[in-house]
Amino acid sequence: MMAQPIAASKEPEAATPALDVSGLSVEFPSRRGTLLAIDDVSMQIAPGEILGVVGESGAGKSITGLAVLGLLESPGRISGGAIHVGGRRVDTLSEKELTKVRGREMGAIFQDPLTALNPLFTVGKQLVETIRLHSGMSKEAANDRALALLQSVGIPAPRERLRQYPHQFSGGMRQRVVIALALAAGPRLIIADEPTTALDVSIQAQITALLRKLCDETGVGIMLVTHDMGVIAETADRVCVMYSGRVVESGPVAEVIHNPQHPYTKGLMAAIPSLHDRVETLAQIDGSMPRLNARPTGCAFHPRCPYAGPKCSAATPPLVSVGVTRSACWLLQGGTQ
Repeated sequence: MMAQPIAASKEPEAATPALDVSGLSVEFPSRRGTLLAIDDVSMQIAPGEILGVVGESGAGKSITGLAVLGLLESPGRISGGAIHVGGRRVDTLSEKELTKVRGREMGAIFQDPLTALNPLFTVGKQLVETIRLHSGMSKEAANDRALALLQSVGIPAPRERLRQYPHQFSGGMRQRVVIALALAAGPRLIIADEPTTALDVSIQAQITALLRKLCDETGVGIMLVTHDMGVIAETADRVCVMYSGRVVESGPVAEVIHNPQHPYTKGLMAAIPSLHDRVETLAQIDGSMPRLNARPTGCAFHPRCPYAGPKCSAATPPLVSVGVTRSACWLLQGGTQ
């Protein structure tokens, strides 16, 4: 039987976001008090759109993705806000209900593809079991879809590859298998957490191009979590810049990259080497991301900000519209601090 082409199996209406996160807060209770890891984060992803979520280590990017997937490790918990996937609220579901939604409505691609695959089973067996679990297909139909999935992610000789084990694939090919697994049930949303970090630069470009292609062809929405602005520039439609658990700037990728508004975003862009200008030293953002138990009052970025004034340490700036982007900085809200 011929393999069937891949298509989004549950394409939502255009008006319904693939992901709608509203006022999300995540906290980690500890013996020394409650640590607020994510503070009032909101974001949307439309069907067929890639949203890049970028920031330094500790910004809260991965925790946001795990919260959406319902995979926060104890004692982490969602303490506020709401998460809707394809119009359905998922943060209030029981673990049993969430297990059914995860995979069917949401897929995940993580940094290390080897840990996402079971070394004891062939790639084909893992794909077929995942497809049957979420679709109820016969074994023959699921095998045909598995073959089509491997073809869609660019794996050569897919029929032979179905019978092989994960260790027989290169790192880039394993990541393609993981992408195929994420697409197996035709989800509305995929959380891709640093999907190219462990790969060679040339393979990174192939994987990001593949994500873009699959997004366009299937209509799946993708949250692309990364610290690499280059990956964001090449792949995403819009970007959310996170700092210390909050979104500090968001908007269309081209606008945020070429006309950043928030001082933190400006610092990130200035730190990227230029191919055209020769400089003695690279720009950097002095200091480091604050620890959860040592987050400063007001704007968390103010101790590192060259433009900080008294108001910055006294109150947290809201995220407001600045042209076509949104930014959280007192300097942009009336120009007084």
